Amino acid sequence: MKVTDLSVQVRDPSRVNVSIDGKYRFSLDIAQVTDLGIRRGLEIDEERLAEFERESVFGKLYVRALEYCLSRPHSAREVHDYLYRKTLASKYKTRKGEVRTREGVNVSVTNRVFDRLVERGYIDDEKFAHYWVENRNFMKGMSQRKLTNELRVKGVDQRHIDVALGGSERTDAEELEKIIAKKRVRYPDEQKLIQYLARQGFGYDDIRSALDGDRF
Repeated sequence: MKVTDLSVQVRDPSRVNVSIDGKYRFSLDIAQVTDLGIRRGLEIDEERLAEFERESVFGKLYVRALEYCLSRPHSAREVHDYLYRKTLASKYKTRKGEVRTREGVNVSVTNRVFDRLVERGYIDDEKFAHYWVENRNFMKGMSQRKLTNELRVKGVDQRHIDVALGGSERTDAEELEKIIAKKRVRYPDEQKLIQYLARQGFGYDDIRSALDGDRF
């Protein structure tokens, strides 16, 4: 077999279409083409072709996973779950309306993508915990208890949670005051306000104390 053509994609100039024996076979990003030493006229065997195709799958998945990580910080578990979904077969429609099945990505490829993201610092549970604590407090306001539970659900180790909460300047008392000031108009019925605050993870005694102090 021989590499007969290399052409830059119109929609994505960073990717190159590779043709083998006159037919399109796979695409790679420009860096991969250089690293793999692919050029017109290169003769390859089945083993080499399989390697190139694995690199093509890896490159495409890495870009998608990187976009996922850059959309907002994610925990290691969230990224792992995202990549796991890519290993599952999925249905899709052709332009003619035919329903076909697309095979999932091999686990070895998703593991490699995950490791590359960790290596380049896109997966870091300590940084994620800090982001989550500050972002959730800023956007909504909630107790340290609820923040802890949310981070645990996302698979973050307790030591990272403790560091993130310990490094935050926000306290439950301050968060309560902020939320009460913001939500009192929406919840004129004090019992409903108490229930809302309890759902944010605050204890009843703290809520009662904050509400009593807010009256003066």
